[in-house]
Amino acid sequence: MTSQTNPKATTVDDAEIARFSAMAQEWWSPTGKFRPLHKFNPTRIAYLREKLLDHFGCDAHARQPLKGLTILDVGCGGGLLCEPLCRLGAEVTGVDASETNIGIASTHARESGLAIDYRATTAEALVAEGRSYDVVLTMEVVEHVADVDLFLSECASMVKPGGLMVIATLNRTLKSHALAIIGAEYILRWLPVGTHTWEKFVTPNELERSLAPTGLEIVEKVGVSYNPLFDKWSRSNDLDVNYMFLCQKK
Repeated sequence: MTSQTNPKATTVDDAEIARFSAMAQEWWSPTGKFRPLHKFNPTRIAYLREKLLDHFGCDAHARQPLKGLTILDVGCGGGLLCEPLCRLGAEVTGVDASETNIGIASTHARESGLAIDYRATTAEALVAEGRSYDVVLTMEVVEHVADVDLFLSECASMVKPGGLMVIATLNRTLKSHALAIIGAEYILRWLPVGTHTWEKFVTPNELERSLAPTGLEIVEKVGVSYNPLFDKWSRSNDLDVNYMFLCQKK
């Protein structure tokens, strides 16, 4: 694994960036190549809203309940999470190593009348600038980076004391291979073949070990499961495929 003391260390996997850049025009198409994320998004937003309101003591009945919070979405893609969080009142920064993704995200936000600070940059570059946020999100990202330990360390260092980091990723199990690779990519064609590399999926135990030196405390682990009968995602106790960690800065 790449040493964190190496000045050339990077979290960016160029092949992954190229793959997602090639699909960037479809970010906002609910029936396109990112259809699973569009289906998945309401569950993610509901979870984030609930946990952020509770942790920061926000007024759930306010028109913009997250007003006053600063949120960083690392690996924001086309902005599917940034826009609803901005509408909830948060001051949102979205970063992605793909300039193409950021271009799509910026255009869509501008057309939607939303003020989101989008940047084509990396977590390590933001750390070098001395940035910090109330909430840092790394949603469906760690399975695409070049160095998981470095990535989580850099992201965690930008969480303000008492702040939160939320991580969503895929577990490396036979079940995830069957559902997320064979099922989603080869059979159902929800995603282009090659979107995910099963060997890069991260188990909860591995994620815990990577987080141990960061100063983050794991508050909650929750699974996210798909019900094919209702074509709907929901939270569950099953961490075998998709799962999320809610972490707090000590």
